[in-house]
Amino acid sequence: MDTQAPVAPPEAGTAPANRAGTPRLSVAVVLKGYPRLSETFIAQELLGLERRGLRLQIWSLRLPYDPTAHPVHDEIAAPVTYLPEYLWRAPRRVWRGWRRARRLPGYAAAWRTFLRDLSRDRSPNRMRRFGQACVLATELPADVDGIYAHFLHTPASTARYAAIMRRLPFAISAHAKDIWTSPDWEIAEKIADSAWLTTCTAAGADRLRACLATGAHDKVRLNYHGLDLDRFATSPDQTEQQRDGRNPADPAVIVSVGRLVAKKGYDDLLAALAALPAGLEWRFVHIGGGPLKSRLADQARKLGIAGRIEWRGRQAQDAVLAALRAADLFVLASRVTEDGDRDGLPNVLMEAQSQRLACVATDISGIPELVVDGATGRLVEPRNPLALAEAIASLIGDPAARNRLGAAATQRLTEQFSMTVGLDAIAADLHAAFAANAVVRRC
Repeated sequence: MDTQAPVAPPEAGTAPANRAGTPRLSVAVVLKGYPRLSETFIAQELLGLERRGLRLQIWSLRLPYDPTAHPVHDEIAAPVTYLPEYLWRAPRRVWRGWRRARRLPGYAAAWRTFLRDLSRDRSPNRMRRFGQACVLATELPADVDGIYAHFLHTPASTARYAAIMRRLPFAISAHAKDIWTSPDWEIAEKIADSAWLTTCTAAGADRLRACLATGAHDKVRLNYHGLDLDRFATSPDQTEQQRDGRNPADPAVIVSVGRLVAKKGYDDLLAALAALPAGLEWRFVHIGGGPLKSRLADQARKLGIAGRIEWRGRQAQDAVLAALRAADLFVLASRVTEDGDRDGLPNVLMEAQSQRLACVATDISGIPELVVDGATGRLVEPRNPLALAEAIASLIGDPAARNRLGAAATQRLTEQFSMTVGLDAIAADLHAAFAANAVVRRC
């Protein structure tokens, strides 16, 4: 990975041509952190866009913190540059960026936009975004055709200021927390300045459109991330699990994959596991890291179920697949936190469904768009451990129902949630938004 800052934008040149002789669109992608194990959906999108002929470069606001990466990250060709995560740690780079940014044609407009934002959000983070934008705007190569930011909050702020400075078009991909915790004024103004915004759930799209005037609704597009069904193909050796929770020597396996954070509801899930019938034989496997690990492990001990739980921590994709294929049931107890944060449509549910695994989840946000209660899985209300326990117990005791729901989920996933449709739409929208700028620049 390229962690060094370019010393200055290179002279304008001609982008590499594709096989048809047409210059490839050059897109700067702004991410909060890269690579991240919890953001497989972003990695698969980047790889898909490269395969559709876009020339990407990744600009990350933070250094990576995961100990490993997924195989998909190794397939992405885009170079990676890390912006100063904290401005005080790179004073020379930030100072150089600001000095050069002041000479850019759109700097005055970006400064006015920043001051207007700062008047409503007087936070150090807001000032950091502008400093990062100065570095981004002055280090972007001259042949960049536009900027594409993943997440509506911090990355989109940095991308927006930099795009205004460079007079480049920019687009946004919004997901979950960034939608539900951003203030209405910021959502409306960012979308107004952008070429378009795509989001991955109908619930999220409705929330964003509610912040806009009716005439601007068409700027918000709904594109499900979907799943790479080649990468998550069902194992040809996989057989239907028949464990029913009655054999102590072969207990039913419940698995969950997700960060140990409040919105994932793992405290509710532990309470539900403790409420399962005494005679039911089960064990629970969790995959993922997060700040609540110690607290949740302590809760499990107090509930008397710690001996039935395996905390595996962060795992690479092949290990996640192996765990899904060995399990009887997948459970995710997502909920809305006090600050409004929530899941969008968790990719882990699609990954579980791809392996014919029945899912029990909560009825919030975009989850009902994927899991149809009683047809492709079970949905319960959030923050209701007893309802969650009932759904888990009923499916553990009924392998035939589990297998029926898992098969139906895989079929619906294949028919309606392949990533191809969404990737084609995003690639087409990027071309439509950025191609005109590319033509003007290259003339």
